Amino acid sequence: MSKVERRVRSLVNEDGEMRDALEVVLDRAADGEVQWIDVRDEITSGQWGRLIEKEILVDGETGFALADPEGIEAGMNDDGSGGGSGGDVETPETTSWTKWDKLAGVATLGAFVGYAVGPVRDTIAGAIDLVLGPMLNVVPFYVVIMVIALATGLYSTLLRAGLMDMEKMSQYQERMKDIQERRKEAKDRDDDEALDAIQEEQMDAMGDQLGMFKEQFRPMVWIMFLTIPAFLWMFWVIGYRGSDSAYPDVASQELVVPLAGTVTWDTGIVGPIQMWILWYFLCSMAFTQLVQKSLNIQMSPSSS
Repeated sequence: MSKVERRVRSLVNEDGEMRDALEVVLDRAADGEVQWIDVRDEITSGQWGRLIEKEILVDGETGFALADPEGIEAGMNDDGSGGGSGGDVETPETTSWTKWDKLAGVATLGAFVGYAVGPVRDTIAGAIDLVLGPMLNVVPFYVVIMVIALATGLYSTLLRAGLMDMEKMSQYQERMKDIQERRKEAKDRDDDEALDAIQEEQMDAMGDQLGMFKEQFRPMVWIMFLTIPAFLWMFWVIGYRGSDSAYPDVASQELVVPLAGTVTWDTGIVGPIQMWILWYFLCSMAFTQLVQKSLNIQMSPSSS
């Protein structure tokens, strides 16, 4: 459902005379445009103003153009059963998780155990070390962290773009925005009956928040599934909470950083946040932005 169709339905439900006004505008429109002089004898200036305010009529070449003729007609075809509550506003269908999504979620929860249980942590980190360990003999640890951060930024961007339905996210946001707009209008009119109806609809729409959460969390499961093992490996290399480091020479390396001066990778920079964690997050944020810009991938929903 387009934005114009929703606005037309809202107007018609609130004021039945707006249907007649819209019919006049549609009938008098020539080449998709209409002027006030063409309709002033059959509709009021208030009705004309509301059509412009709601952007059902927009600036045209010689007058005002119909923003979406098909959407206007679709909105007028509503039977009005919404009763002014806007109950006919389309609710996006929630995306179902596949069995692979669920398995990834279970595996991610299991990987979290690795942060607290030594044998699990060592097993996962040892397996990852077969891939990342040889890099430590070729490049410094800070470069290895940069490589991990680049990989994280790449697959997190691709997973979010592939698994998160931005169109549905836009629909969720548009529905909530539509409710807020109608609530404001009803409040301005002191229409207590409409406010009560909109309040009920707003409570029903709380499910939209759950739908948005599920859309956002689905790619996060896969991102964490891939990232947690790499994070465990970096913990393992430096030493987990005072435990022995798998690579003592790496953990004891000294480096000079702004403000902090000479530190080692296991130095706490901000409270318990060690230097290697801070360096990873800085690299991850930078590379994620770079990947998004390079691939021209939009990570936020757009209005329909």
